[in-house]
Amino acid sequence: MRLHNSYTNKVEEFKPIEDNKVKMYVCGPTVYDYAHLGHARCYITWDVLYRYLKFKGYDVTYCRNVTDVDDKILKKAEKEGKTPEEVSQYWYKQFTNSMNALHNLKPDIEPFATKTIGEMISIIKDLIKNGYAYEAGGDVYFRVKKFSKYGYLSKQPIDRLESGARIEVGELKEDPLDFALWKKDEKFGYNSPWGVGRPGWHIECSAMSRKYLGKTIDIHAGGADLIFPHHENEIAQSECANGCTFVNYWLHNGFVTINKEKMSKSLGNFLTIDDLLKKYDANTIRFFILTNHYRMPVEFSEDALDSAQAGIKRLMNAKQTKINEDLDITQTESYKQFVVAMDEDLNTSKALAVLFDLANRANKDEKDAFTILYKLASVLGFSFEKAALSEDELNKAVEHVSEVLNEKFTNIDELIAYRKKAREEKNWTVADKIRIALDECGIIVKDSKEGTVLETK
Repeated sequence: MRLHNSYTNKVEEFKPIEDNKVKMYVCGPTVYDYAHLGHARCYITWDVLYRYLKFKGYDVTYCRNVTDVDDKILKKAEKEGKTPEEVSQYWYKQFTNSMNALHNLKPDIEPFATKTIGEMISIIKDLIKNGYAYEAGGDVYFRVKKFSKYGYLSKQPIDRLESGARIEVGELKEDPLDFALWKKDEKFGYNSPWGVGRPGWHIECSAMSRKYLGKTIDIHAGGADLIFPHHENEIAQSECANGCTFVNYWLHNGFVTINKEKMSKSLGNFLTIDDLLKKYDANTIRFFILTNHYRMPVEFSEDALDSAQAGIKRLMNAKQTKINEDLDITQTESYKQFVVAMDEDLNTSKALAVLFDLANRANKDEKDAFTILYKLASVLGFSFEKAALSEDELNKAVEHVSEVLNEKFTNIDELIAYRKKAREEKNWTVADKIRIALDECGIIVKDSKEGTVLETK
C-alpha cells in the first residue's frame, strides 16, 4: 500500500511502526456550529482510510479529538448567555449526528481537549525546561527558531515566514514567529504554573495524540488548511518535547471549493451537512466526494451532486441477491482490481469503476456478483439499505401530485391520507394517478397491512 506523505511530498510504501498495528490520528472539530461539506470531505476521506486499513487486516487505533476550548466557543457562550461547556456539548452532539448520518464510523478514541489539560501542561513544562519555550506575562510561547526543521512540512523557509509575521498588541513574544502554547485567561481559564489560563490550539493535538497513541504515530491526517500553522506547530512542539519523530506519514485532503474559493465558515460560503441531507442522501454525498482523488480540490455545484445522485443510483439499483457470507472475495478478480486501486494512494475513482462493473454483472444475474459488490462497497461506506426520502424530495413530490390532481396538498401525510381514502372508496383512478405521479418523481409506493411506505426508486 502506497500513500502520499505531505512531509516528503512523495508517494511512499506504507510500513507501520509495529507489524499489523496502525496508530492513526485525525484532527477533529472545534464544536461551536454546524459541520459543513468541507468537514464532510475531510471525515469521509479518513473514514474510508480507516475502513480500508481494517479491510486489509490491520489492527487500527483511530483517534480523532474534539476541541471544546477555543475563542470561537467562548464568544458563542458569551453571546448566548451559556457556559462554554453547554455550547461545546450541544454542538458536539450535532456533529456526532451529522457524522452518523454520513455513515462515518465512530473513532476508537474521541478525546476532549478539556479532559487533557494536565497532559498539555506537562508537555509545556518540558519545553520550558529544555529551552524551547518561555513564559511572558502569564502566556507561554514556543521558540520557533530553536527548531531547525520548522517550515519543512509546509515547504516555507523561515525568511519567508518572517516577512509576514507580526506581534499583536498585548503579546510579549521574543520573536514574531513564536506561537502560543498557553494563554492567560482569568475568566475561562484553568490553574497552571503560569497562572490561570487555557491552552493554545496546537498543543491540544500534541498532548492527545501522545496520551492515547504514543510519542511516535503512524498516520496523522486532516485537511490541507491545517498544514500551516497547525500541523507545522504540532511537529515542532512534539519533537522538541519528546525527542523523537512525531509522525511517519502526514496525509492531507484537498479543499471543497465554491466558485474556486475554499468552502469555510469565515468566508460564509459553506453548506451544512444537515442542509445537504435534506436534498441528497449519505450515499450521494459520499459518492460525490469519492469520485475525486482525496488530495485534489473538489468544486461544489448542484450539477455535480445531481450527477453523483445518478451515479449512486446505478450502484444501489443493482439486482440484489442473498449475500453469500461464505464467499472468499479475496480470490476474485474484482477484489484484486479494487485493492490495486485503493493501494495506490486511495484511488477511489478507480475503485468505483470496479463497483460499477460488478453492478452490471449483478444485473446480468452473474453468480456472487452482488455479494462482491456489497462487500467492497461497504469499504467505501456505502449502504444498500433504502435511504429515507429527503424533505426536499417529498416537498417536490407533493407539489407534483397537487398539479396532476389539481388539488392542494400541504404535506406528504395529507397526500397519503387522501390516497388511502380513495382506495377505501375504491376510487382506483385517483389512487393510481397518485401512484404514477409519485413514480414520476422517483418514488415507489408500497402498500401493506401495516400501511403505506414510500421508497426511492
